[in-house]
Amino acid sequence: MYRSILVPVQEPAEVEPLIRFASMLLDADGVIRILHVIPTTTLPEVTREWRSSVHLVVPAHEAGAALDVKVEPEVRAATDVPGEILEGAESHNVDAILITLRGDRRSRNPFVGHTATGILHHARAQVLVMNRLGLASTRIPRILLPTFGEMPNPTALRIGEEIAVRSGGVPIVVLALGPQEASATESVGGDGKSARGTVLTRRRAFIPSRILGRRHQLPELILQAAGRERFGLVVMGEDPRRASGPLLTRRFIEELFRAAPCPVMAVRG
Repeated sequence: MYRSILVPVQEPAEVEPLIRFASMLLDADGVIRILHVIPTTTLPEVTREWRSSVHLVVPAHEAGAALDVKVEPEVRAATDVPGEILEGAESHNVDAILITLRGDRRSRNPFVGHTATGILHHARAQVLVMNRLGLASTRIPRILLPTFGEMPNPTALRIGEEIAVRSGGVPIVVLALGPQEASATESVGGDGKSARGTVLTRRRAFIPSRILGRRHQLPELILQAAGRERFGLVVMGEDPRRASGPLLTRRFIEELFRAAPCPVMAVRG
């Protein structure tokens, strides 16, 4: 699906899971570019961090060899971390940037806000944001695609199909969240096949209009609909039909990821 994926990493523990997940979306002759940005240009600190970066570079090579995918690690030093990530994406002309939650362990905020906001707002490539449960999961039982229309974001659907195929043909469930004065979930059109030949089921979740317009409640509504399907990997794409502005803001993703008891990916682009 992607010829080149940029994967910014911060700590050794996230290197192998991010490469493993990125490999499911990579073309056969594609490359995963691992980027670690040392957030300083002061010489003593840069020297110390540069030596420590071997704990990121070596696992990157090992993971690539184990998965039989091309991995090219790179270490840079810059005070503007999001700017350096964006510059790396531009210079290598990548198709997508795959990032995960990251933040100060002393804070409840899972994002480094400036970094996440900069990448989400300014990246020309598609941006894929994974939560920690997504990286920890080794088995995906189903792909859930929430949408506020009849069909999900085309990019989210393509990603869902690719992951479903790479995961042995797991089913895809489209969760259509629509305004109606009811609280039941019912099937829409029964089972069918996606363009890639995987099982595709449509479900409709009726949501009262007065609640649907409350942006802060949307993460809870999405997860409630996913829970009725016994959860799975939730792939949430942008919805251009929403008149109230962009859906995948940093705040929305924070709230969705913080409450999710299942793997979640947010797709911007």
